[in-house]
Amino acid sequence: QVQLRESGPGLVKPSQTLSLTCAVSGGSITTAYYAWTWIRQAPEKGLEWMGVIVYDGSTYYSPSLKSRISISSDASKNQFSLQLSAVTPEDTAVYYCVGGLRVGVPEPRYDYWGQGTQVTVSS
Repeated sequence: QVQLRESGPGLVKPSQTLSLTCAVSGGSITTAYYAWTWIRQAPEKGLEWMGVIVYDGSTYYSPSLKSRISISSDASKNQFSLQLSAVTPEDTAVYYCVGGLRVGVPEPRYDYWGQGTQVTVSS
């Protein structure tokens, strides 16, 4: 059973960089055709797809975040990370890391979810 767990600071100051890590167990982040995604949910809003890193290391980002976001992976630690720069209070949200099949399926799948971690942007 694949399990994901987010970790990182729960409070970030405005203009700073938000950094989160997702540790994956029960499966490898380099497993062919799988991808690893960051999704967030701001208070009283729906889920927002932020970006993804695919098993081969390629990345894709939401156009609205592209200038501020970076997703990377560390195969030796079986984890992937999110960095979001120049944060504002509007970046306050619960952040989820998600894994699933992306290649060879009609639509990307989001099979495995972390429990989510609250990040608040405030001075």
